[in-house]
Amino acid sequence: MHSGARRPPDRGSGAPRWPRPCGARPLRGPRPGSPSPRAVPGRAGPGRAVPCRAAAPRRHPHMEPRESWAALAAGGVAGVCVDLILFPLDTVKTRLQSPQGFWKAGGFRGIYAGVPSTAIGSFPNAAAFFITYENVKSVLPHGSASYLTPVTHMVAASSGEVVACLIRVPSEVVKQRAQVSPSASTFRILSHTLYHEGIQGLYRGYKSTVLREIPFSLVQFPLWEALKDLWSWKQGHVVDSWQSAVCGAFAGGFAAAVTTPLDVAKTRIMLAKAGSATARGNVLAALGGIWRTQGLSGLFAGVVPRMAAISLGGFIFLGTYEKTRELLL
Repeated sequence: MHSGARRPPDRGSGAPRWPRPCGARPLRGPRPGSPSPRAVPGRAGPGRAVPCRAAAPRRHPHMEPRESWAALAAGGVAGVCVDLILFPLDTVKTRLQSPQGFWKAGGFRGIYAGVPSTAIGSFPNAAAFFITYENVKSVLPHGSASYLTPVTHMVAASSGEVVACLIRVPSEVVKQRAQVSPSASTFRILSHTLYHEGIQGLYRGYKSTVLREIPFSLVQFPLWEALKDLWSWKQGHVVDSWQSAVCGAFAGGFAAAVTTPLDVAKTRIMLAKAGSATARGNVLAALGGIWRTQGLSGLFAGVVPRMAAISLGGFIFLGTYEKTRELLL
């Protein structure tokens, strides 16, 4: 469901107007002396679930300028909050995944190394994702047929990631190199990268980042939306911001676990020496090299801090986004 429609029910109506999932029929009042009817899947009758016909796809109305600005601002605020709060966990994860190992990469020293890059890139990165996500979702066909909803969210999330990565990757390259070289300043690493590799050095790992983020979003956002829809239906009204945040934490943690190998490959590509085979950006080759040298443990290096950071991040990020957007609209 289009998030622009997620508004509190009309308090004066006496009943929430949140749509029921496909297959559910309104409960009718019980006959005198008879027990209340309950929904029984696969059987027709009063108060029981019945198969529903797929409605013809429809398009959301285009987002109003006010909604677009709200999505941009809410996404930016949410991105800054989560990136700065959880930066230490991200540093631990990066050092666990680095080719030289955790302790040689800095261990627990300089845990905030690279934070200026994150502080600068977080707002435009998250804003770009959400304004793309909401606008793409608003123009895609969307009907009451259950199969259309996750497809809409998948396409919208993937489009958002492709756009956001144009901002995220340069910030990520500088941040990760600073995280494994805590004695070097962020500005020095940026200057060194531009001098030796040019602009393309800042975009090293763009393809691997997109290949990581798209599967992540294909799992996280449809799951997040589905959990919110289910919770809304169960309680009879739209979810609150904290409930949206809980759904985001579960969705983010699960997506983080299954996409960890792609995250490890992305980290290795960004940290590889210029001119090396890994620096060419071949994700399959990077995954193969990790498998041969370190096995399964290498492919899932840093999975615990990654899951912790993204679960907490999903709670903070998606909860903050929903609350900020609600306040702005």
